Amino acid sequence: MKAEGTRPLNPVEFNFYSAANRCEFLFFIFTGEKMSDIKTYEYVWLDGFKPEPSMRSKIKATDLRGTDKGMLNDDMPPKWSFDGSSTQQAEGGSSDCLLIPVQMYKNPTSPDHLVMCEVLAADNSVHPSNTRDAADKVVTDEWWFGFEQEYFFTNPDGSPLGWEDGEPRPQGDYYCGVGADNVSGREISEVHLQACIEAGINLTGTNAEVALGQWEYQCFGKGIKAGDDLWMSRYLLYKIAEEYGVGVNIHPKPKTGDWNGSGMHANFSNDEMRTAGTEKLFHSICDKLGEVHEEGIASYGSDNDMRLTGLHETQSIEKFSYGISDRGASIRIPVYTVEHNWNGYLEDRRPASNADPYKIISHIVGTLTK
Repeated sequence: MKAEGTRPLNPVEFNFYSAANRCEFLFFIFTGEKMSDIKTYEYVWLDGFKPEPSMRSKIKATDLRGTDKGMLNDDMPPKWSFDGSSTQQAEGGSSDCLLIPVQMYKNPTSPDHLVMCEVLAADNSVHPSNTRDAADKVVTDEWWFGFEQEYFFTNPDGSPLGWEDGEPRPQGDYYCGVGADNVSGREISEVHLQACIEAGINLTGTNAEVALGQWEYQCFGKGIKAGDDLWMSRYLLYKIAEEYGVGVNIHPKPKTGDWNGSGMHANFSNDEMRTAGTEKLFHSICDKLGEVHEEGIASYGSDNDMRLTGLHETQSIEKFSYGISDRGASIRIPVYTVEHNWNGYLEDRRPASNADPYKIISHIVGTLTK
């Protein structure tokens, strides 16, 4: 199957588009009406599970011929309620929570839109699980973030993809590798990259990582949208992998032993760092973050002590350091920044792969704007 004016569809995309066509046909058969009169919105939010939230979603179908005609202009859809007692966000006796749309994306897996939402309590107050609200209060579009999301594809039994016959040969050949004996999951990674680009999420690249079955993608954004985009890119990754019968593991150390863990390095900059930087400025920024190292670690994901050991391109979780081109430091000063007369960005290498990007934004921007 080939969509008009586009490249040939891969099997997962074929299933998505075929499902959409079947829905359109069945809707017409049973109602005599066109689905073009109905707009669907896939609401996505973070639940209240700890130490890290999971992602939830449900789909709202809206009749554009009725009272919702304002949505014809692709305005943000209305708030919606859900059962918070099923997501660790409310008690059963008072279970309603509210979904407040904050960011909308073209949905590459169905006809209409993906909607990133904040969660409010029934009285419209900010829900305790809502980490976006705090980040939104401190960040502006002056702040740019590039998140490097690492993860493992997994089999139904939880083992990494490519590990079906037991532990593979030691790492060394897998990073940016080529060939069936060096790579597992490439097609899923590339479908995900294309889906994010079609959704309007600025993924700047993807590559196989140091361990077999481990991958990374890079997600760039400005201001609060950087956090929204990272969460939505994760959602699409889970959903696309689901079509292949494959899981996604973002634990920072899913395999013990001499294997790299998974991180989510946070590259960041503001106007001054990009255009009026000095060596003194960059050192002062690193020093400020070092003064609140423990607070940073608390915001950077659970089980990070299993990853930040001082081995496998990490600094020990108990120490803080920074250095030029040093991937064993807490914060790396890229050579790019130095070569551009100290105009550029920094890479905070401490965040774990399961970290909440809203908490990362809150910590970095909150610390540096005090």
